[in-house]
Amino acid sequence: MFTRDSSFSVVGITSLYLRVGEELVMAFLVLRMAAWMWNKFSTWFWDPYVWLPPNYNWEDLVPNEKVRYANWSDLWTYPIVMALIAIPLRFLVLNNLVYCYIAQAVGLRNVRHRPVVPNETLEQLFSRYKAKLPDCEISRCASVLGWSQRKVERWIRQRTAMTRITKFTKFMECAWQCTYYTFIFIYGLYVMFGKSWMWDILHCWYDYPNHSVDDDVWWYYMMSLAFYWSMTFTHFFEIRRKDFWQMFFHHLVTIALITFSWTCNLTRIGTLVLIVHDCADIPLQLAKMSIYSGHKAFCDAVFAVFAVMWIVTRVGIYPIWILYSTAIDAPTIVPMFPAYYIFNGLLFALLFLHVYWTYLILRIIATTITKGSVEDNRSSSDPSEISDDEQVKKEM
Repeated sequence: MFTRDSSFSVVGITSLYLRVGEELVMAFLVLRMAAWMWNKFSTWFWDPYVWLPPNYNWEDLVPNEKVRYANWSDLWTYPIVMALIAIPLRFLVLNNLVYCYIAQAVGLRNVRHRPVVPNETLEQLFSRYKAKLPDCEISRCASVLGWSQRKVERWIRQRTAMTRITKFTKFMECAWQCTYYTFIFIYGLYVMFGKSWMWDILHCWYDYPNHSVDDDVWWYYMMSLAFYWSMTFTHFFEIRRKDFWQMFFHHLVTIALITFSWTCNLTRIGTLVLIVHDCADIPLQLAKMSIYSGHKAFCDAVFAVFAVMWIVTRVGIYPIWILYSTAIDAPTIVPMFPAYYIFNGLLFALLFLHVYWTYLILRIIATTITKGSVEDNRSSSDPSEISDDEQVKKEM
């Protein structure tokens, strides 16, 4: 027989099960509602009218025995994994085993700044003012801490030095980019040499969108997208220059272009954009490495090569050959659709960035003519441009 206490426990357990059941039912309904909303959004977002030429559906672009279409899911798996591999490869392997020794061989020293004695009062002021403490604040801190003003100023200088990135580190950053651009440009030439659209750009539009993605083009896309994902992931931890936000916008535009061209199977024009952009970055990184290592004569020569290649490819070949074809040739061969206009808009946004950077390059050329040496205009406001030897003296 049940006792009074046992009957209460049965009622309590029953009510508990009922509450749990109600919560499970509510959770199930919420999940179903979320799935329904996601399905509606996905159907709206991936509307073939937006992404594909007229009279085409996504079922028409499923890879088959005849045509290997671009697989959209590849964009969100392989490049992300490759980017996450590239980041430790760069910082843990190449920086420590290759680039640091090259930097030392060209005369750079890996100067490690001495850490400051922890001080909460000064740390709060440094977080607020950085290196530009007002004289009144220095005087106030000196009286509060019982220090001399010179001792406070020395602490601020040492704390500022801890946040600066040395030329040794900058050199290794450029070495990584130089390695990538050299490899990907050579690989791009290998891939594109036998492609019909390399020699006749109209083949980018003939029989579109029934273009098969060969294995070499697949790797070209995946490696390029992986690099720009890795640069985006690490952008806020890199050297901050004047064009910090322009470069970040450039990474996003490049990723968007690669994604759009892959999704819409515009891989042929995409490969042309990639190869035109990669070549000028090689002498650019070599010139910057020469600046940081102090080899001015070599830097001037390499920078001259870079300036010619940049102007020829970025403000010459790119708009005259590629943008002309996307804006003038394509509409006469391919039925237009909304995503294509977005893709073309991103291509022109890239051109505007080229014009801005061309302006910076021309400023550097003007400075070279007047001062007789190349300087990195983007870094002119970077406090880490102080030489490592000078910084060591200031800390003493």
